[in-house]
Amino acid sequence: MASIIASLPPPLLAQSRRNTLLTALPKLPVCSFKERQNRVAVVVRATSESSESSTSLSIVKSVQNAWDNSEDRIGLVGLGFAAVVAFWASANLITAIDKLPLLPSVLEFVGILYSSWFIYRYLLFKPDREELFQIVNKSISNILGQ
Repeated sequence: MASIIASLPPPLLAQSRRNTLLTALPKLPVCSFKERQNRVAVVVRATSESSESSTSLSIVKSVQNAWDNSEDRIGLVGLGFAAVVAFWASANLITAIDKLPLLPSVLEFVGILYSSWFIYRYLLFKPDREELFQIVNKSISNILGQ
């Protein structure tokens, strides 16, 4: 569900037309604040037709299939626990590195240099983009075992 909150200034809504605007849009919840007599707040919420989105449904189904088809459920639980611990440790490591006085600036500079090199090497010219596309496809097929 997406929502938008807007506070409109008074020139957009004339005081005499406020009642006609509110009756023209009955599905939008409109409220005015007592502190700001000249402003109107509008809250708009957008929902999809179905109650569940297809992406979250497919993720849930794939996790259920992996759980049902596994023979070593204790190993899966251990793998999940190890992933949570690795995420926690990496977050703490990044926080510790960020607190060092000079290292974050050096790492940012190295990142800018590497990004510039990557753009020059793989993205700037068409044959290089095709080479990158082939490398990515080869890696994906190696990961999936095809």
